[in-house]
Amino acid sequence: MATVIGLCLRVKLLQSFPPHFKVDIHVTPGSHANEESGSQSFIGVNYGQVADNLPSPTSTIQLLRSTTITKLRLYGADPAILRSLAGTQISAVIGAANGEIASLAGDPSAASRWVASNVLPFLPSTSISSISVGNEVLSFGDPSIISQLLPAMQNLRSALIASSSPSAAAIKVTSVHSMAILAQSEPPSAGAFHSDIAPTLQAVLDFLNRTGSPFMINPYPFFAYRSDPRPETLSFCLFQPNPGRFDAGSKLTYSNMFDAQVDAVRSALNSAGYPAVEIVVAETGWPYRGDPNEVGTTVDNARAFNGNLIAHLRSMVGTPLMPGKSVETYIFALYDEDLKPGPTSERSFGLFRPDLTMTYDAGLKEAAAAPAAAALGGWCVPKEGVTEEELQENLDFACGQEGVDCSSIQPGGACFEPNTVKSHATYAMNQLFQVSGRNAWNCDFRQSAMLTAQNPSYGGCVFPVGGS
Repeated sequence: MATVIGLCLRVKLLQSFPPHFKVDIHVTPGSHANEESGSQSFIGVNYGQVADNLPSPTSTIQLLRSTTITKLRLYGADPAILRSLAGTQISAVIGAANGEIASLAGDPSAASRWVASNVLPFLPSTSISSISVGNEVLSFGDPSIISQLLPAMQNLRSALIASSSPSAAAIKVTSVHSMAILAQSEPPSAGAFHSDIAPTLQAVLDFLNRTGSPFMINPYPFFAYRSDPRPETLSFCLFQPNPGRFDAGSKLTYSNMFDAQVDAVRSALNSAGYPAVEIVVAETGWPYRGDPNEVGTTVDNARAFNGNLIAHLRSMVGTPLMPGKSVETYIFALYDEDLKPGPTSERSFGLFRPDLTMTYDAGLKEAAAAPAAAALGGWCVPKEGVTEEELQENLDFACGQEGVDCSSIQPGGACFEPNTVKSHATYAMNQLFQVSGRNAWNCDFRQSAMLTAQNPSYGGCVFPVGGS
């Protein structure tokens, strides 16, 4: 394959260059591990520091390098963390706080000093992809700085270019927004921004479009469930079997809340006239504990949301409006922040503990989750005692997912007989497990499924294994 790729490149280059140019292609041997790493370059994590028990930056970066995380979002520009990232394959989003916006907007020299202090000392050894100016300013920020957001972004962008550093000039400047920026998000095709912020937002979107910078948003299915705590809403939010939600405007069906929220933002951007502006999910997550009155705050739900989100991103299925590619997504959060005010859930989003152990396994550890599933068994089947109603929901859900081929359980198919819900559901559930990454959490189905080492194939009906 490498030879074929090299030959194609050589032919293309020879066609592009004048006849006197000589072209040689040297393909460096790689591995499937390299491909896997590249395919996960859209998975990041937020590193909040409102805590007094965090491990050292060096230990944190070592932890990240043992995972499949390739992106880190900071809320500031901690020099110790940025130095620890030097020479790694982990890129950073750094932040200018809301309190810094006024000075950055009012004085270009302040922006130059900010870049000189927080960016230039770490380039090019540390990869900095973006600077986020403020956090949720247009929704919850000080009204006095809303009009200053764009000038601050412009001054930082100018300072990066004026630094004469190619690495600095390549850094994107953007800002992070809450879902509250939308006046409407249901159905996704009706997504629209609030009209009262339209003038400011329009100018910001012009800037993003002109500079090729992303629109960063914080969609939280957890908050959607909290406002509508029905069992069917929980399943929709956790990427678990559910009837789906049909969008009459787009004629698309949504199987999970994350896609619905992201596509609502996509629709809003399209309606505003910015279809080329990319979306980056700056924050999303699920707390693993909460106060007694906080619904859904359990380890099982947090594991299900983050594990299924990660599997969804790895599948490269995309969203109904943006199929075939995964949105760059930063999970909240790397650690708990024990000094945060508010309910217990605010201090309970951490994927890892301060001692660097996992709070729960979301499938981020390098080469950890898949072998664990393989060790338990190669096929996903229903548990004993599962009701026919549950099996039918699992069947409908699995066959509705991208990449799942249920033709074998249609009339005339090799696995149509026996024509029972259990037999058909078993086939479909295993199909979804095989194409979703073969991790243990891909065989959950609201705790109605299990992994087995016993091949369920029979007669001419072959149950695939290992993506085959």
